[in-house]
Amino acid sequence: MTARAGIVVTGTEVLTGRVSDRNGPWLSDRLRELGVDLAHVSIVGDRPQDMLAALGFMAEQGLDIVLTSGGLGPTADDLTAEVVGRFQGREMVLDEALERRIAEIVRPLMTRWPNLDAAAIEQGTRKQATIPAGAAVLEPVGTAPGLVVAPAQKDAGPTVVVLPGPPRELQPMFAQAVASGALRRALRGATTYRQRTLRLFGIPESEIAETLRVVERDGVRLDRLEVTTCLKRGEIEVVTRYEPDAEDAYDAFAHIIAERHADTLFSQDGSSVDEQVAALLKGHTIATAESCTGGMLAARLTDRAGSSAYVRGAIVAYSDDVKVAQAGVSAELIERHGAVSAEVAQALAEGVRERLATDLGVGVTGIAGPGGGSEEKPVGLVWLTVAGPGQASMTRSVNLPGARADVRDRATTVAMHMIRRALLGS
Repeated sequence: MTARAGIVVTGTEVLTGRVSDRNGPWLSDRLRELGVDLAHVSIVGDRPQDMLAALGFMAEQGLDIVLTSGGLGPTADDLTAEVVGRFQGREMVLDEALERRIAEIVRPLMTRWPNLDAAAIEQGTRKQATIPAGAAVLEPVGTAPGLVVAPAQKDAGPTVVVLPGPPRELQPMFAQAVASGALRRALRGATTYRQRTLRLFGIPESEIAETLRVVERDGVRLDRLEVTTCLKRGEIEVVTRYEPDAEDAYDAFAHIIAERHADTLFSQDGSSVDEQVAALLKGHTIATAESCTGGMLAARLTDRAGSSAYVRGAIVAYSDDVKVAQAGVSAELIERHGAVSAEVAQALAEGVRERLATDLGVGVTGIAGPGGGSEEKPVGLVWLTVAGPGQASMTRSVNLPGARADVRDRATTVAMHMIRRALLGS
């Protein structure tokens, strides 16, 4: 049986949503790369009883390792090391050598801020250097050390890897943990996983559900594949994890999807539409004129290093006078058709393309809401145009559900797919 793991993310700020958890997803990917099956993720506040409950639950599931993140700072609410020590049946002891190393790390703070309370700094340093007896120390990346803590009784439960909360500290420290002998012993049952991602656009999840039924009827062993479908930013992601001996099952599965959804399957290698557009933009220039998306499309285009050199600029035009003055849209055109219309989207795209002298221009105009909609033009209606040379121009409208942020996000995804089609010449 393969090694199995759990993740306990600690911190009331994460539990209440004030801070988004970035560590759980990152650690999940790293565990998969190690051939470890992630079984559970828990988020708990800074309460010892809740941390112990989460650790106890994971021990009951027979997990081999548990990774924790957060709660290693110098303040009173940072209790993870103490809770893990109690859970593993190990007393807390001061590691004097570790205390000296942490003191050297914090010493520059005393120089930079001479009014800091030296006694408080010393107390915090001692707290961080007080660790479960017998724990393997992971050297601090910030001020907090990490720990690998095996149970006091051999094979009495999972090995717990204690990591700091800030991702910039956690990520390099995890590499230290993987190299440690204690963790390697806990991972002796690890296997090898392969993961593949197919991406589709312009298709409901129900169609993929039917395709999975077709796959089974065709005799493909879906029990050898772990298939997850997810609707994300208006696209369908089909993520499949499997062990190497199931490669033939995956090939048959992917072949059926490609056959049934040839017109909507845009990525068979896991690449995103953003990555594909970035590659296709090489040798071309582009600019955007955006109303309801407020520059989000331009920002998304420039997020990829490969495309930023080809984005000439953006015009964000909410008011009609800005559309006229900056993008060259005719005031009479707006009066006749309304600001949210195919005609204005086309004028925005053609205007920004001409004014910024680019190969492609993109116009986006819509009603993101709330308010401002009508029966004829409801909230969520967006018109988009990609203007380019020859047959590269196209215009379409979409009616997008959700709040303002959802409409904006989905609209930029639609625009990225239109840009991709234009660059492919279809």
